[in-house]
Amino acid sequence: VQLVESGGGLVQPGGSLRLSCAASGIIFSIFTMDWYRQAPGKQREVVASITSGGTTDYVDSVKGRFTISRDNIKKIVYLQMNSLKLEDTAVYYCDAVSPSGLGYWGQGTQVTVSS
Repeated sequence: VQLVESGGGLVQPGGSLRLSCAASGIIFSIFTMDWYRQAPGKQREVVASITSGGTTDYVDSVKGRFTISRDNIKKIVYLQMNSLKLEDTAVYYCDAVSPSGLGYWGQGTQVTVSS
């Protein structure tokens, strides 16, 4: 199983980034996919989730700014991040959770919001 995140980088406040997480080795379509983030000195927190059926959920701090989506053919989950704030700076991780609760993590991609 492999989850590979990409799309991170340095962006100014108010800017946008789109993160991607490419999955292999799993039956992608049946997995719930999550994006987590971990800022320096803070615990990892879930940012957004999308179920196999396409139901989405977001942490309150990103609602209206971030959008999670998935492409079951390409086996990719995306996180579109708009109106980025300084406090969005973190390492962003992709997580895949099977129907039985078995989880897999990617290596993470750094997002830095700075002027």
